[in-house]
Amino acid sequence: MRYFVKIVEAGSFSRAAATIFVAQPALSQQIAELEDELGVSLLHRSARGVRPTAAGDALYREAVAILRQIEKLPDIVRFTGGEVAGAVSLGMSSTLASFLAGELMKACKTALPMVNLSFVTEDSVSLKARVAAHTLDLAILFEEAATPGLVRQPLFRQRLYLVERKPSARAGPKSVSLAEAGARPLVLPSLPNAMRSLLDQHFAAAGIAPEVVAEANMLHGILSAVQSGLGATVVPMGDFKAATGGMGLVAIPIRPAIHQTAHAVWSDGVPLTRAGEAVRGLLGPFVLRFLDEQAPLGMERIEG
Repeated sequence: MRYFVKIVEAGSFSRAAATIFVAQPALSQQIAELEDELGVSLLHRSARGVRPTAAGDALYREAVAILRQIEKLPDIVRFTGGEVAGAVSLGMSSTLASFLAGELMKACKTALPMVNLSFVTEDSVSLKARVAAHTLDLAILFEEAATPGLVRQPLFRQRLYLVERKPSARAGPKSVSLAEAGARPLVLPSLPNAMRSLLDQHFAAAGIAPEVVAEANMLHGILSAVQSGLGATVVPMGDFKAATGGMGLVAIPIRPAIHQTAHAVWSDGVPLTRAGEAVRGLLGPFVLRFLDEQAPLGMERIEG
């Protein structure tokens, strides 16, 4: 399984052989035996390299998950008592990471000094796919509808704001309607994206056809485009100084208020390690403290 995963990731037998220090003929023989045992072809072979067949793609996903569980076994066996220790991989959407990542990593290091936290930033859709594939233990992301195969814990909700360059000579509006936001040239996240899907639903329900002049998949790129004067954007945060320094930008609340809900998610099929459970258990109390002490504009408790 390890050989097969390395070949798929390298895209060729020769590159995989060089990476894992195994002779290429021996590697080819191992895969031939695996294909013979399973009775299916796992790789498309060509002069340009290899890529997985449909069966190979399914095996790759399962093999990655199995190997990841095997890697966790030493932590599970060694640390059955005493101080919690081990490795935990945590993903977070770029918007949330811009104001939450540093404080959360510091809180984990303080409360769980023997836990090695590996932090990943991607869009919410990619993070959910990685949790489902068991290449991430946990993720914190925005979503409204539950995802099959994942367990989720609501953490807080965040209001949407229109973000644009500050007017030079006059005060900007205190709020904007959804129609006013849609009338501006907009730079928005590209689909699939949780915030974009939610915003599109509200635009469609109101009969508004927004002018989307550009799309990007990461917060920094979107705010950079707004700073350049390309257009405005909509983000689930009212304070973006941590992301850009806030240079020349202003956040305006949209009325009526539109909110996104941030959840912690983890796999329903593979139990978390003791270290993973400890990090998950830390998230709720951490968010409550963060809300009380330094929550950015628009971040709100989920009542009830």
